[in-house]
Amino acid sequence: MQLIPIGYSEVYYKGEKYGLTRTDFNKGKSMKLYAKALGGTDFISCNYYITKQSELLKPCEMPKEKVLDFINNFKLKR
Repeated sequence: MQLIPIGYSEVYYKGEKYGLTRTDFNKGKSMKLYAKALGGTDFISCNYYITKQSELLKPCEMPKEKVLDFINNFKLKR
């Protein structure tokens, strides 16, 4: 998550272009990630928390696997 640029970016995922927004809170200890397919209806949404004990990924109403697949496989538009 730390490698995702803060703010808005355009990325490619599974052959589609997505608008991706990363917003940081609490001095970077929590962040929100939201991506929407620019030519369709698919989206990715999650919150990420860094605590003293661990790091927590909390998907918003979708399987964790879908969020992890997006995070691990999207490519920044160049």
